[in-house]
Amino acid sequence: MNMRVLVTGGAGFIGSHLCRRLLADGHEVLSVDNYFTGSRQNIQDLLANPRFEAMRHDVTFPLYVEVDRIFNFACPASPIHYQRDPVQTTKTSVHGAINMLGLAKRTGARILQASTSEVYGDPECHPQTESYWGRVNPIGIRSCYDEGKRCAETLFFDYYRQHALDIKVVRIFNTYGPGMQLQDGRVVSNFIVQALRGEDITIYGDGAQTRSFCFVSDLVDGVVAMMDSPADFTGPVNLGNPVEYSIAEIAETIISLCGSASRLSYMPLPEDDPRQRQPDISLARERLNWQPSVALEEGLQETIRYFQQVLARG
Repeated sequence: MNMRVLVTGGAGFIGSHLCRRLLADGHEVLSVDNYFTGSRQNIQDLLANPRFEAMRHDVTFPLYVEVDRIFNFACPASPIHYQRDPVQTTKTSVHGAINMLGLAKRTGARILQASTSEVYGDPECHPQTESYWGRVNPIGIRSCYDEGKRCAETLFFDYYRQHALDIKVVRIFNTYGPGMQLQDGRVVSNFIVQALRGEDITIYGDGAQTRSFCFVSDLVDGVVAMMDSPADFTGPVNLGNPVEYSIAEIAETIISLCGSASRLSYMPLPEDDPRQRQPDISLARERLNWQPSVALEEGLQETIRYFQQVLARG
């Protein structure tokens, strides 16, 4: 059934890919973004589509539209961006969730919250399952994002229990692909841009810390599958690639794929940076019949081609 779908953060990295997928599925899509980290360039190819609309709006303020489904993706996701204005980051997660839940309550829309693996903090259990409550520093420099997303999850489940709202919650692990910003500040984009420019690859810490990287098309497949899942399955559910790599391994792989002469340069590890991050996706496999299919090298090659084009444009 074709629906009217709202995507907050629709001009962001993942949000723009999600908008593209929803249009391909035949829906009418409203992208709402304040362009703090999102970019109109990400949705430029969609503006001519009669089923697509872009609105400049900050989700910390109420929104009055008529929709059938809401994907709440509005929030800076990179540390350099969410730490630039940490108070606004918390407001975006918390006030944004309240406003979107209020909209869902008024319209009867199903609503999905894009939560994050950051709710697990620097985890004591490995890999991370949805039943793990996390180990987050509530007063650290990352807590504006970590605790903001944790509070958003709380609000979603309180609205579910108190108002019988139709909710879905996904916890997104590290995602990469075309559409990331040059100055994104995350591992894959940083390493690729540095390698293509022939600069030293900056590794924070000793490079032994691990991450699990999911290509954006796989992630979007999981998000859509969750939104389409039966009403009694609220989540939270982990979405990410369970294959774990050290940061140093990722750097060496990117240097090789770029044919770069870059060398590794080590810097101190930032405060509260997690040592390990790997999703247990058993629940997603069981309930959504979902798992990633894009291999790391395949996804990195496509992402490298994207950044080559961006750098060529100057």
